[in-house]
Amino acid sequence: MSEDMRAKVTIDVVSDVVCPWCFVGKRKLDAALSLVSELEVEVNWRPFQLDPTIPQGGISRRDYMAKKFGPEKIAAIHERLEGVGAEAGVAFAFDKIERSPNTLDAHRVIRWAQAHGAQSALVDRLFTLYFMEGADIGDRDLLARLAGEHGMDAATIRAALDTNQDAVAVQQEIASAVRMGVSGVPFFILDGRFGVSGAQPPEILADAIRKAAAEPMQA
Repeated sequence: MSEDMRAKVTIDVVSDVVCPWCFVGKRKLDAALSLVSELEVEVNWRPFQLDPTIPQGGISRRDYMAKKFGPEKIAAIHERLEGVGAEAGVAFAFDKIERSPNTLDAHRVIRWAQAHGAQSALVDRLFTLYFMEGADIGDRDLLARLAGEHGMDAATIRAALDTNQDAVAVQQEIASAVRMGVSGVPFFILDGRFGVSGAQPPEILADAIRKAAAEPMQA
């Protein structure tokens, strides 16, 4: 590592767990991190909701996609994503997904996972469950069980999910990202100063991380 490069870079990933490009983006970020193994990189997962109007409990994904994109376009959208996913090691199984969930509860659990150092692992599992196994990641029992598998107390999380705990805080984080100009996800914020939009190739993300490490922090 060059003497003028700082040892640690923080990446805030603005993402939604029902965003297929975010799943691809995570895989590409994982690959990028392996290219900058000489640096210490802290990754924090920040919330975004592609559609906050979906009711708690979710809706039929088939109906939702048909209404949003038109039934004649869905196959082409899925085919393109399956090709992109295959290149990134993601085996999308869109035919398994029955529900389009509201992701606010998932984002609350991701927020709570930060104190346990389990955010990235939990996010990866949520992506996998939704896009590859067709699980309903809006289901509170499932979310509590996942929390228990990632170092949290499942019963405590299950009880908290039935309250409004941190719901406003998550919504405020999303509003803050929008004010910063984030209109699409994934969006990577490096050291709170540099932004990289979209599921970029690992080499581009790695270069951005090195740039952030080389740039002196403002006093």
